[in-house]
Amino acid sequence: MKHSQESIDTSPLHLMATQAPAQIALHHWHDGEYCAIDYAQLARRVKQCSQQLDSLGVRPGDKMACIDQNSLALVILYWACIELGAIFCPLNPRFPRAQIARLAERYDFNYFWAGEAYQDLLPEPGLTLTLDAKAPLTKTRDSKKATKTEAIKIDTARPCNIILTSGSSGMPKAAVHCLNNHIASALGSTQKIPLHRGDNWLLSLPLFHIGGLAIVNRCALAGAALTLPAPRLSQAEQLKAIPLTHLSLVATQLVRLLNDAPETLKGLKALLLGGGAIDERLIERLVPMGIPAFTSYGMTEMSSQITTARANAQGSCGMPLPGRQLKIVDEVIYVRGETLFLGYLSDKSPHEITRPLDEEGWFCTQDRGRLTPEGELLILGRTDNMFICGGENIQPEEIEALLRSYPGIEEALVFGVADEEFGLLPAAIIKGEVASPEVLDGFLCQTIARFKRPRRYIPWPEVEQTGLKLARKQVIQAVAKQHKLAIKKPA
Repeated sequence: MKHSQESIDTSPLHLMATQAPAQIALHHWHDGEYCAIDYAQLARRVKQCSQQLDSLGVRPGDKMACIDQNSLALVILYWACIELGAIFCPLNPRFPRAQIARLAERYDFNYFWAGEAYQDLLPEPGLTLTLDAKAPLTKTRDSKKATKTEAIKIDTARPCNIILTSGSSGMPKAAVHCLNNHIASALGSTQKIPLHRGDNWLLSLPLFHIGGLAIVNRCALAGAALTLPAPRLSQAEQLKAIPLTHLSLVATQLVRLLNDAPETLKGLKALLLGGGAIDERLIERLVPMGIPAFTSYGMTEMSSQITTARANAQGSCGMPLPGRQLKIVDEVIYVRGETLFLGYLSDKSPHEITRPLDEEGWFCTQDRGRLTPEGELLILGRTDNMFICGGENIQPEEIEALLRSYPGIEEALVFGVADEEFGLLPAAIIKGEVASPEVLDGFLCQTIARFKRPRRYIPWPEVEQTGLKLARKQVIQAVAKQHKLAIKKPA
């Protein structure tokens, strides 16, 4: 069934429970196998959870920090917060306890909940809730009627969640969204990647990432099934465990699958690739497999996808989806539209939301890009990664993409090292097998200007990856400290 955003004034989950109560809403791993929960059952579990939260004192506008891997409990908590009017704040369980305590103080979280394995991360005791798969469902004589009464109207314009940005530019910012943002994002996404009742999308991205939360909202609006990853299964084993139609992956996840078990990708209706640049070689490997792969450009502040295109060797990210607008000024990308977030929680007051827009309502992404003659977006890199070498602009992502295309190199980061004569000289951090500097110089200079070549190649340091995106700043800082390099902040 098609929806217009104006017609949705209730929780998409409860809306679907009234329209298709017996449709499978979620598959979760339980006692060594997948179990299914239909929309009527899931809606009742969410209702029970919201009643528990209410009895514990959680009120509309309260910020609830939740720490867990993707789980049934976490999905229930998200929808319960939507119903109750509380603000769902999922946190990365790989954050150390001290960082979570700093975030809690900075953003004034009102309540805490953590999965059993993450209780020690909480800065204070968390709420005790009955959310697991063994929890009894409320028994009613007419479950369909009961579900309908639960679909109460809510304010879809109020803050409903907080997602921390990746922190690529420093301390993570707390981006606030409303349900209208997510609805517009989901409806626009389906114009390019259709999603229907009976389809099944793996929640392969964490809920503390905007891409994970987008999957949850897309599935509920379409009446599709959401599959939670099975613990202790590899990505390849996961894809063999249950039939899927839709899958979201970042580049590192796709590389592992193509190397270990490419056959598991066959039969997909859509493979959505995001989280950064997608290597041309990966796309070339997908073409003969006949997999409908899509590349996208998105960001937390725009509720996930902004543009989407069928994966192509030209590296295009496509045109803006419905509900989004995009313009480029001096190679810098600006965006606005229905999916644009409400703003960031203020550093000065956690009860204020600031929205850094220009006079016409445009948000500066700090990403660099240009449009093809057909109007499709090409990403050039981050403005805050660019630096100047001897008066010439150097965009690290251009050099990194070339280095990654060299056989044996898995990952590459380029940054500027302080130099008295040139200001900053490019250096490269390399993961994988490295040819001699002379060989790499010759390879790069076939395609780029000689002044852009790295003057030094450094092995990848031991840095823990806590998020989906490459921890660029941490890797560069680790190398600078280890090798005693003087670095400057990018222009």
